[in-house]
Amino acid sequence: MVGMSGKRGNGEGSIYPYRNGFAAYVWVTTPDGKRKRKYVYGKTRTVVHEKWLKAHADAKKDPVPTRHRTVAAFLDYWLASVVKPNLAPLTYVAYEGAARLYIAPHLGSKRLDKLTVRDVREWLTKLADTCQCCAQRKDAKRRPERQRCCAKGECCGQYPRGRVVQIARDTLRAALSQAVVEEETPRNVAKLVRVPKPRRRKVKAWSVSEASRFLEHAVASDDSLYAAWVLALTLGLRRGEILGLTWDSVDFDTGELYIDHQLQRAGREVLHRETKTEDSEDFLPLPGLCLAALKQRRQQQEADRETAGDLWQDTNGLIFTTRYGTPIEPGNLTRAFAVRIRQADIRAIPLRNTRHTTGKLLVALKVHPKVAQRILRHSKFTMTFDVYSEASDEEIRDALQRLSHGFRVEP
Repeated sequence: MVGMSGKRGNGEGSIYPYRNGFAAYVWVTTPDGKRKRKYVYGKTRTVVHEKWLKAHADAKKDPVPTRHRTVAAFLDYWLASVVKPNLAPLTYVAYEGAARLYIAPHLGSKRLDKLTVRDVREWLTKLADTCQCCAQRKDAKRRPERQRCCAKGECCGQYPRGRVVQIARDTLRAALSQAVVEEETPRNVAKLVRVPKPRRRKVKAWSVSEASRFLEHAVASDDSLYAAWVLALTLGLRRGEILGLTWDSVDFDTGELYIDHQLQRAGREVLHRETKTEDSEDFLPLPGLCLAALKQRRQQQEADRETAGDLWQDTNGLIFTTRYGTPIEPGNLTRAFAVRIRQADIRAIPLRNTRHTTGKLLVALKVHPKVAQRILRHSKFTMTFDVYSEASDEEIRDALQRLSHGFRVEP
């Protein structure tokens, strides 16, 4: 304000009338190293002067962004400049889908630095109660003769599961963590909002008898994926690791398998890339069952190559391919496993559960936990110990029998 001497106070020269109030600016250094003006606004000169002093003090400490991005704009930047170049392709696909389908439609227009805990909590509550068929116009995108629910005004109630809501919150939390690092927002409000932890249905692992019956049926059916099932149940290989194996990975002379690649679908691409972690990359000795299965698989593939002739397309030397040498889709391997289970008339388990089955069978054979950790290639011993600490059905049955005998009650 103008004092009794008629002179303006420090910084008053930068304040000027603007619309229905006042405005001022400070020269700041932006996060990208450029010098720009940072504007502040207010109803009165006093309010603007206080904001000017704060902005001036902030400019002396750290770089200051001159424009505030919306949540949608920052998500686009974060995905393109942070996630895609530095994280795994599947991680990018998951984050991009969550941002596009669940975050941007609800929070995209909000200013990043103005996002509140209440905004996030209300968004998650609304997301859980929003039919995704209506929100994403799934039914409306079908041809008129195939429309059957939401496009006709009959909501099908396709609400997101708890796991989907959790993924959406985790994606926003990861993005806001980067925004805090880059000083575009003062705090990560998504960290302050809790979501119910979804329960995972427990699946009982196969017994030795069930696993044996499954493999026997695959042999009897001359299944071209028999070797894949053997590797899954004997060595505990993951789906992507099985499909990513090449013939160069197998040393038939020394009886060793080198696991260093995996096959993954990321969006519209099928990628042959490094294994999940450094601990997943390892040499494993091959027992006789695995060696015999792989030799049989090599004969099957040579027959397929001869039949396909010029149509053969394998360029990576993959062990498991289609009859034309192309990589097997990971989803197709899962479906083939389910079909084989039905045909063998065995209790159904997911393909991913074969790894847990391997661990349980190692426990039943009383294999040392550290040896099991090497076979399963767990990065931490606690993961192996969790498998070994689970009591078997026989142990639980015996404990309950002894407990019931202790009551000495005759019916």
